[in-house]
Amino acid sequence: MNKHQSSYRQIMKATSLFGGVQVFQIIISVVRSKFVAILLGPSGMGIVGLLTSTTGLVAGLTNFGLSTSAIKNISEASATEDEHRISKVISVMRRLMWITGILGAVITLVFSPWLSQFSFGNKEYTAAFIWISITLLLNQLSSGELVFLQGLRRLQDLAKANVYGSAAGLIITIPLYYKFGVQGIVPVIIITALITLFFSWYFAKKIKIKKTKLTNEAIMVEGKSMLVMGFMISLSGLISIIVAYLLRIFINRTGNVADVGLYNAGFTIINTYVGMIFTAMGTDYYPRLSLVAKDNEQCSQNINQQSEIALLILAPVLIGFLVFINWAVILLYSTQFLAITGMIYWASLGIFFKAVSWAIAFVFLAKGASKLFFWNELAGNTYTLGFSLLGYHFGGLTGLGISFLIVYLIYLIQVYLIAKVKYQFSFTSSFIKIFIIQFSLAVTSFAIVNLINEPYTYIIGVLLIAVSGWYSYVELENRIGLKEIIQDFIQKIRNR
Repeated sequence: MNKHQSSYRQIMKATSLFGGVQVFQIIISVVRSKFVAILLGPSGMGIVGLLTSTTGLVAGLTNFGLSTSAIKNISEASATEDEHRISKVISVMRRLMWITGILGAVITLVFSPWLSQFSFGNKEYTAAFIWISITLLLNQLSSGELVFLQGLRRLQDLAKANVYGSAAGLIITIPLYYKFGVQGIVPVIIITALITLFFSWYFAKKIKIKKTKLTNEAIMVEGKSMLVMGFMISLSGLISIIVAYLLRIFINRTGNVADVGLYNAGFTIINTYVGMIFTAMGTDYYPRLSLVAKDNEQCSQNINQQSEIALLILAPVLIGFLVFINWAVILLYSTQFLAITGMIYWASLGIFFKAVSWAIAFVFLAKGASKLFFWNELAGNTYTLGFSLLGYHFGGLTGLGISFLIVYLIYLIQVYLIAKVKYQFSFTSSFIKIFIIQFSLAVTSFAIVNLINEPYTYIIGVLLIAVSGWYSYVELENRIGLKEIIQDFIQKIRNR
């Protein structure tokens, strides 16, 4: 196996591993939501949502984005193979997780009456916020252990921690809600945080790290880069939240609350069921890119490889969405939500540009270019809001899908030009070939579902899905020996 094939295989291995984890967690989420809806009703679900979203906002303001920024530092330390260096970075990261976690807990505790008033319009939930303030510390400590696993690329342990935590949380949640109803909400939130911490700690403890004493100077030196980068990430995330909030307010005031719900439903499909592939790939991609961050040529190679694999996996899925989106919407929601199909058609095309820009934008984090990352995201969020407002004003829900496509086309051009100027990045001919072929098949599918009547839509659409899938298979076979991997997998199953 040559070096390039090994690199492609590592991408696929991580994607398949965490793709499975994402699917499992989505199933857990669906089951949990169903039971919560039955046992607590709409009002109970509303209470859960307001409590968790409010504490989530506080966490976003106080966690300094350490769960993302620290991965880079740990990956770089791991590359040195210096046990003292690795131990120091991890110890500093854990110390910062304690500090920021306590900060979030204290702020939630002190401002609990105001958080209750802000969230519920009264102070009846002050006690609830006081109790769940501890979860900001617990969740931050859990993030630290998961960052530790991800930074050292202990992917199987990371996957197990996520899966076991989700499953145990579900097992605990249902009986408590069944027994106590709405009164069980706060205990469930706290116990779930404890379970998540236990499994993340359990798998992290399996890795032996040399103990080291920390001085205040060491904490300042090692922690500065984590905090600076993390603060920029946190600030960018806050801007994204504000943009999403303003857009929903505009939709509600210009249209109606039903359109807000439809908008949420449409982008839940895109961001959850398609976005899980991004999450799966990003788990290994970010630390892997951080390892070669100082070598522009290696960075360029990794970005192109990641972009190729992303397109080869996503394209058949997106074309399937284009062809069968009506059935998917009815299956996941109901016929009342069919109004979002036009939005999803256009957004599916936009995902092609999002996938590539996503792969490129990670280089800003891997390079530690915190200011560049912030300004890049600020610019992107600014025109995202502008185009989204215009899209909804002139085209309703479908206009939001069109704006999504335009935004990510512009964003791809933006990150490409920055990466080219700053880090000599360029696309390879093999990536360009894959993009042109798969995007052309998607555009053809888009035209067919909008211009041709059923059942011919499905007949031609299935053919296009097959062509896209076959092309992806051929290209993956050339890169990773997919046939051999499948045969080995089947043989292992038979041997069991």
